[in-house]
Amino acid sequence: MAFLDPVFNPILMPLVNKSPFLAVLILSFVISLIIVVIYKFFTNQDEMKRLKEEQKEYQIKMKGMRDKPEEMMKVQKEAMKKNMEYMKHSFKATLITFLPIILIFGWMSAHLAYEPIYPGESYSVTAVFAKGVIGDVELIVDQGSTLISDSKREIIDGQATWNLKSDAGEQVLIVKLGNDEQQKKVLITKELKVEEQITIYQNSDIEQIKINYNKLKPLGPNFTFPIFNWQPGWLGLYIIFSLVFSLGLRKVMKVY
Repeated sequence: MAFLDPVFNPILMPLVNKSPFLAVLILSFVISLIIVVIYKFFTNQDEMKRLKEEQKEYQIKMKGMRDKPEEMMKVQKEAMKKNMEYMKHSFKATLITFLPIILIFGWMSAHLAYEPIYPGESYSVTAVFAKGVIGDVELIVDQGSTLISDSKREIIDGQATWNLKSDAGEQVLIVKLGNDEQQKKVLITKELKVEEQITIYQNSDIEQIKINYNKLKPLGPNFTFPIFNWQPGWLGLYIIFSLVFSLGLRKVMKVY
């Protein structure tokens, strides 16, 4: 989704760098608002309201038929028909919202999934090799990077991992296996920017090189929901916020 950066970065990156939590909150609201507005103006709201009310009536009927399974099945079939009819009416609005939402999601996934690698911070890089490749492999680093582990590593279970530190800026790492060499760029910055995590190589015994980023926690590294012992990422927070915003906006704008 790098092609979206010239469009979204000037507007959204200052907000992301200031507060990833605030960025997810605002984007969740904006996306919810777009969806609700499109549903309001691209669906027949009178018809949608009628179908919603009929669905509620069927639900009430089914609650009173728990001791009558055969009659309950008949009502359930009718309820399913109404539900399909409702979905059919909303299909056009769903298609209209699909592409822009997917594009925004792609941008959020690229910029809110991982923490950046800070100058002087220890991080690791893993190379994955073709099946059956064994022996030693070497990592060659720029002058701005310092290896913490040995430059030569043994390939174990098709992988080799190195630990290193780097100065600020774009660093180029080279994985060398015999005469086979592959490069991987790493961005070292205080801003919330990362290079692509995985690079895949064709026609090489070095199949991929992966930067082992830490996952970004918009609520902070020490925040955990006590009941579930859960540290939500951007997607978890987006789902929570979008549900709240969608329900609230639909109620305020009377969208069915």
